[in-house]
Amino acid sequence: MIKGSFYILLFYFLGEMLSLLMNNFIPGSVLGMILLFLSLFFKVIKPENVKDVAIVITKNMAVFFVPAGVGLMVYAELFSKSLFTILIAIAISTILTIITVSLVQDNFEKRRKKGETNHG
Repeated sequence: MIKGSFYILLFYFLGEMLSLLMNNFIPGSVLGMILLFLSLFFKVIKPENVKDVAIVITKNMAVFFVPAGVGLMVYAELFSKSLFTILIAIAISTILTIITVSLVQDNFEKRRKKGETNHG
């Protein structure tokens, strides 16, 4: 558990440092997550090393939404002024996400069926 926490915090720190070098163009937490994903994907880190911590974090995910909820309350007036723009952005991004996921899934299904006919 300590080893997994170390890896997650290490990649968070590396992401924050990389973000500073990029003038905070991309949030450090996002960069850290990408770096952690790549290190797991390329087998630099074994998934077993972070599995226990990942389970604890995902089981307690609601805790991570508290700061966002407080931020919404603090900036309620600002959000109310831009509500229409925010709703349009949410609608467009949701539609684009649904389209992207459906195209990727369709592509995977075609590959799977093509693989079954070649091997079957």
